Amino acid sequence: MFDSLADRLSHSLRSIAGKAKLSEDNIQSTLREVRMALLEADVALPVVKTFTESVKQRALGQEVTSSLSPGQAFLKIVQAELEATMGQANEGLNLATTPPAVILVAGLQGAGKTTSVAKLARYLKEREQKKVTVVSADVYRPAAIKQLETLAEEVGVDFFASDASQKPEAIAKAAVQHAKVKFSDVLIVDTAGRLAIDADMMAEITELNRQLNPVETLFVVDAMTGQDAANTAQAFGEALPLTGVILTKVDADTRGGAALSVRSITGKPIKFLGTGEKTTALDPFHPDRLASRILGMGDMLSLIEEAERTVDRKKAERLARKVRKGKKFDLEDFRDQLQQMNNMGGMAGMLDKLPGMGNMAQMAQQSIDQKMFSRMEAMINSMTPRERRNPELIQGSRKRRITRGSGTQVQDLNRLLKQHKQMQKMMKKMKGDGMQKMMRGLGGMMPPGGGNPGGGLPFR
Repeated sequence: MFDSLADRLSHSLRSIAGKAKLSEDNIQSTLREVRMALLEADVALPVVKTFTESVKQRALGQEVTSSLSPGQAFLKIVQAELEATMGQANEGLNLATTPPAVILVAGLQGAGKTTSVAKLARYLKEREQKKVTVVSADVYRPAAIKQLETLAEEVGVDFFASDASQKPEAIAKAAVQHAKVKFSDVLIVDTAGRLAIDADMMAEITELNRQLNPVETLFVVDAMTGQDAANTAQAFGEALPLTGVILTKVDADTRGGAALSVRSITGKPIKFLGTGEKTTALDPFHPDRLASRILGMGDMLSLIEEAERTVDRKKAERLARKVRKGKKFDLEDFRDQLQQMNNMGGMAGMLDKLPGMGNMAQMAQQSIDQKMFSRMEAMINSMTPRERRNPELIQGSRKRRITRGSGTQVQDLNRLLKQHKQMQKMMKKMKGDGMQKMMRGLGGMMPPGGGNPGGGLPFR
């Protein structure tokens, strides 16, 4: 995420990070590079000017010149200004109203609006424990109604059926009554998208907004459109009382121009980031965490939250007990570990959130076959329970049967068995207090300050 921006900024700031003394010249030189990095990331020019001017004023002030490590103080200023540009803190949804709290979702066609409605419904149901109803008021694209119905079924929320022959206002009114009867806490209304902003669209959605009086009016915008995303959101904001923005396709955006421009240009907070195609791929927007990731410092808080949310505690505890007692780590345990890693976004997704591991994440993304874990799981699923518990039984005809059943090659299975054997050896070393010994050994290998030489900020 935002890889090219992160690379450019890290390169620009690395030269100043270790300096014991800062002058106006080397600050100006660094800021020129920072300005170019931001412009190449498609950040809006007014945002770039304000950002670099703020950094310059603070860097030339007492804050840096009186610091014992001016280079590090400068980096902290850059991080603080990045956070200020994107909004100081996460701004959640305001659902404090008599149920159902109505959320109106608007956006251009192709931005991922209907999918975002389903993601938001799932988020509210699973993380906020809300009862949710969704409805489509998109009467121009009948497929949108069917799409939302399918997604609502997938995420397990109530769907209010609408029809292309109805008026959007009539659909919305009936949906509110339905949500009341169902005792839903939240009603999310999906609206029609267009290929461009036009007067008819604005008049229709303004009328819908007036009738529904929603507690939240969210604008869905594609991060890949860069600063155009901020300009489109601003145009909508002039016609609608927007309360926030959902930025989609962030996982595919290497630049980051939209994330850095939206708040400054629209004055509206980014409330959520769409980080993938799955209905679970919606994250609350935390400016501080994103600033940290852009500067190569990782995002441990999000990684911990993700682990708490996705890791099966019972399975993890069962494996820990097994390891401590020195019991055999079998292929069923191996499959559980693959599933847990996949739930957390795979190897690249985890590395991306670890401090100083951004480049490793990119390398993992490029070098690891993304379907490899699925194939490994398919091979394990093609085994009998006895074979999974006793991998040494897997020879000759058994190998052929397993690979035929999983659509793989014998060499794929041999590789899997070898990887399992290596992991089994590692697990044996963790018997008893072996885990603590291993962690102490790793700690001794770390440079001062944790994970980065010199204890400074872990730039790549």
